[in-house]
Order: sequence, then C-alpha cells, then structure tokens
Amino acid sequence: MDWILIAPATALGAMLFSIYLFFYVNSKSSGTPKMQEISGAIRDGARAFLKREYMALAAFVAVMAVILTITLGIYVDMGIAIGPAYIFGSVCSALAGFLGMEVALRANARTAYAARDGLNKAFPIAFRGGAVMGLSVVGLALLGVSVIYFLTSDPWLVLGFSFGASAMALFAKVGGGIYTKTADVGADLVGKVEMGIPEDDPRNPAVIADNVGDNVGDVAGMGADLFDSYVASIVAVMILGASTGLKAVAESSFGNPLAYADLPLIFAGMGIIASIIGVFLVRVGKKGNPGKALNWGTYLTCAILIGLTFVVTYYLGYPLQIWGALSVGLIAGIIIGISTDYYTSIDRTPAKKVAESSVTGAAINIITGFSYGLISMFPPLLGIGIASAVAYFICNPLGPESGFGVYGVGMSAVGMLSIVGMIVAGDAYGPIVDNSRGIAEQAGMEKEVIDITDRLDAAGNTAKAITKGFAIGAAGLTVIALLAAYQEIVQREAGKISFDLMNPFVLTGALIGIGMPALFSALLMLGVGKNAFRMIEEIRRQFREIPGLKEGKEGAKPDYAKCVDIAAKGALKELLPPSIIIIVVTLAVGAIGQLIANSIGPPYEFGGIQALGGYLGGSIFSGLIFALLMANSGGLWDNAKKYIEAGALGGKGSAAHKAAVVGDTVGDPFKDTAGPSLNTMITVMSLVASLFAPLIVALAL
Repeated sequence: MDWILIAPATALGAMLFSIYLFFYVNSKSSGTPKMQEISGAIRDGARAFLKREYMALAAFVAVMAVILTITLGIYVDMGIAIGPAYIFGSVCSALAGFLGMEVALRANARTAYAARDGLNKAFPIAFRGGAVMGLSVVGLALLGVSVIYFLTSDPWLVLGFSFGASAMALFAKVGGGIYTKTADVGADLVGKVEMGIPEDDPRNPAVIADNVGDNVGDVAGMGADLFDSYVASIVAVMILGASTGLKAVAESSFGNPLAYADLPLIFAGMGIIASIIGVFLVRVGKKGNPGKALNWGTYLTCAILIGLTFVVTYYLGYPLQIWGALSVGLIAGIIIGISTDYYTSIDRTPAKKVAESSVTGAAINIITGFSYGLISMFPPLLGIGIASAVAYFICNPLGPESGFGVYGVGMSAVGMLSIVGMIVAGDAYGPIVDNSRGIAEQAGMEKEVIDITDRLDAAGNTAKAITKGFAIGAAGLTVIALLAAYQEIVQREAGKISFDLMNPFVLTGALIGIGMPALFSALLMLGVGKNAFRMIEEIRRQFREIPGLKEGKEGAKPDYAKCVDIAAKGALKELLPPSIIIIVVTLAVGAIGQLIANSIGPPYEFGGIQALGGYLGGSIFSGLIFALLMANSGGLWDNAKKYIEAGALGGKGSAAHKAAVVGDTVGDPFKDTAGPSLNTMITVMSLVASLFAPLIVALAL
C-alpha cells in the first residue's frame, strides 16, 4: 500500500515542475511593442472564448451531475457519490486545458523574439511551454484519480471522475475544433486563394482568429482529449484489476485484494517520472533539427519508462508478463507514431505525391490525399490488433479463469498512455511555434527570424500529426479495455452474459454503433462549413469595404474582433448538439433495448445489455477507422501544401499552390475537428455505458 502513494506524490511533483517551467517561460522577453500588441490580441480572444465556453458547459455539467446522482444513487451502492466525482473530473480537465493554454499564450511571442538569437534560444521556450501543458494534464489527472480512489477504494466510482473528464474533453475538442477551422478555412480561402496574400499577413481580417484557434483547439482541446484517454485507461484497468478473479489472486499473493487495481496507478506514477526526465533531456543545437529532438525525447522517455516499470514490477513481486504487456503497448504507440509520420511528414513520399497531383488541380489533390489516408489506416489498425493479441496471450496463462488476458490488454493501453506528459508537451509545442511564426510575420521581423520560426513550425506540424496518431491508437486500446470493463461490470451485476454477434440485439446494436462516428463527424464538419461560410463573407466584406486594406495602406486596418466573434459564436452554437446526441443515443440503445427485451422474455432477458455491448463494439471499430482516415489525410494535405510553399512546383501563388490550399482546406476539419474528436467520442460512449450498466441491469431484473 505504501507504493501506491507514488501516484499522488508524482502527480504533485508534475504540478510543481510545471510551475517551474511556467516561470521559466514567463521570465523571457515578450518582444517588441508590436509583438506584444499582436500577442495580446490573441490572448484576449482565446481567454474570452474559453470563458464563454466554460460558462456554457457549467450548466450542462450541473444538470448531468444531478441526473447521475439521482438515477445512480437509487440503484447503485454509493451511486450518490458519482455526481460529485463527475464534477471533480470536469473541473480538473477544464483546469488542465486552461493552464496549458495560458502558458502557450505567453510562450508564442517570447519564442518569436528569442528566434532573433538563433534556433537553440527559441526552441526551449516553445517546448517547455508545451511541457507545462503536458505535466499539468498528467498531474491533475493522476491526482484526481488518486483522491477519489483513496477516499472510496472503489474503482467504479472513479468512472464518474473519468466521465467528467471525457465529457469536458469532448466539448473542448469539438468547440475548439470548430473555432479553429472556421478561422483557418476562411483565412486560407479568401487570403491565399482569392487575394494571393501570405498565410499570416496582418491585412487578413481572420489572422488573429486563426491564431486564437490554434490555442483553443490544439492546446486546450488536445490537452483535454489526452487527459480523458489517460484517465480512462487507468480506470478501465483498475476495474479489471478489482474483478472477482483477480481479487482472489491478489489476496492469496499479496494479502491485498486490490493489488492489481493499484498497479496502474503505480505505473502511471513511473510514467510521470519518465516524462519529467524526458523533458529535461530534450535539447537542440543552433543548427539542429527540432523534429529530431522531439522524436528522440519521446524515444528516451519510453526507454526510461520500460526500465522503471521493470524494476518496480520485479521488486513488488508482480508477474513480469504484466510488465511485458505494458511494454507491448508502449512499443505499439511508437510504431503508430512512426507510421503517422511517414504518411503525413513533409519529407516523405505520400506528401510529395499529393503535392505533385496538385499540378492538375484541386480534384486530383483531394483524390490522392484521400487515397493515401485510406492506406494509412492499415498500419495503426494492425498495430493495435497485434498489441492487443500479444498482450492478451502474454498474460492469459497467468490465470485464464481469473481474467489476466483482458487485464493485459488494458495494461498495454496504460503503457501507451503513461508517457502522456511527454506526448502532450510535443503536441502543445506545435501551436506555440505556429503562433510565433504568425507573430513574427505580422510584426515585420527580419527574414532570418521568420525562417527560424518556419523551421520550428515545420517540426510542430509533424509533432501534432504524430500526437494525433498516438492519441487515436491509445484510445483504441483504451476503449477495448473499457469494453472489457463494461462486460465485467455487467457480469458482476447479472452473472455471465454472452455477446454473440448472431444475437439480434447484439447485431442491431452493432449496426447502430457503426453509424454513430459517421453521424458525429458529419455534424461537426457541417458546423465548420456553416460557420466558415459566415467567416468568408465577413472577410470578403472587409476587403471590399475598407479602402486600401488589400494594398496594405497606412491606416487601413482590418476589424479582427469581428472575425474572432464570428468564430466564437459559431463554435459555441455548434458544440453541444452532436455531443449530447452521443450521450442520449448510448443511453437509448441500452434502455429501449432492455424494455423491448422485457416484453419478449427469455432467452433475451438481457437484450438491452447485449445491444449496448454490440453498440460499443461497432462504434469502436468504426470510430477508429474514421479517426485514422481523417487525422492522417488532413495532415497529409496540410504538408503537401507546405511542400509547395517551400518552393516546389512553382511555390507560393502558383496554380499548384492554390489547388493544394483547397485540399488543405478540405483536410482542416478532417484533422483538427472531426478526426481527433472521434477517439474522445468513443471513450465517452464506453464510459456512459459502464456507468449506467447497473441501471439497465435493474430494468431487466
């Protein structure tokens, strides 16, 4: 039991280290008055949106907490505690997003100003700014899980915390994704294609909204996304570890029936230690490669974690097969990241092929990018499948009847997500350097400075693409573990229940589940489309009605605030409906299915439970396909455009460039709105099913 204290201790350590890094970033010069003005406008827009978003979500959180407390409080022992745990999870997730975004808003201008003294001066500011986000995510997440578990000793109650984190992550990712792509699509289509001006040109009315979107979408949104996956993987393995079979094994081996429920918390603590060391080790020389530095930081963190967890597993007397399952997940995460890098990187064949196809126009660019996106799905899916099978067969011989096989699958997800601190640091680095590049151009900095920020930004684009692939892969393993946790909860309440695909309830649920990611993605991208239409009309109006704006005449200033307001209002309007639909449909499949089963009777007395199991399976597999396709093809279109902008195939302003911009615009809501939101969506669905499973069983009995 003493070793489990490593979880809250390392969580507090992560928070303290993130505070140190915050002060490090804040101690650097914020640049010239012009840079401070631009950075201030971005900061004001991001803070205003986040405030409005959190105020809107507070009402939803309050209503949901009441529903959870009343419904589960009646049917489940200690169910009344779910509501407070849900609120706690929501607050921790929101706080992690806020802290990460706040330091990103401070790091952007400081990175641009430091670029005057070279790459090696600018890179640490951007990376350590991202590390504040990464360490805040793991620190608050592990601390929150530890607090609830120590107070209740019941992993099922930690589901409430996880659901709060996941629901907030879903809203943050959807809202931030719609905001950022509304601005990005509008800025690109009017600015680059119609007006022929650079991406971050201060004449573009949407340029500040675009920079704000990088922060609310890629920092606050992605941070909340990985917060959710991290917590969900831990709680799934805790529930599996607290199953009847593993409790008996733990009691006889350790004298502690929850020894296997404690282990994921201990491993997560080791992951924080490895991430902190990894952050310290990331360095880049004056003429170094930022992308290489980020990748090596991740690889070193993985190696450190493998070593630490081996020592802990051996010392505490746990079977080494469990450490093997954790290592399999970690290695699978690296392979998925490398695969994503190949299919999205500006230096690889797929991006160059898509760029070359742009010579013939936007249609062939889109066809080629979409095709490579389809191909790119196969390696990660293969990796997830092999990792799951290997983890299962490594651990299953420890006790086939005790549940060690599925416990091993869950532990592989914990392995992949234990280094989230380092992964989020690399992800948050991306929007920081993207903003710094925009600030440098808008402030009229020297070409050498803009070139350095371009190099930082190119590494950031690849880092973001790899992070998205990693997040989707981790979500895949996590929801498989959550599916097993759902089955464990159901069987604890109602005895052994089969989920045979030929059962009509399972089959119907699976078909509904398969369709949900497509419906969810469509709603999000329609939201982007509707909002981008308003943004494009406003940008055109300003270029048309403000004299001298296109020519850049002195005194002709765009109305940035109007575009920021359009993006914010549209995002807030569009974020709730698709997220609420996901929760409502999940509950409806279980509840309506069970009411129908009650009217039919044996052998379908648990039809609702079986329909919900099929629904989760269908949504998981369909969701992974859509998420990988959208994230990878979107990243591919983006880097194909950047390849041309670097001087290939006629460079900026050429026909190929304009076609690539259209392809990138199609890919924007793919990679930054729908794609990364899908892994959060399937996690939320799995958590809702597991939380309400006892209630649906009660309907059957």
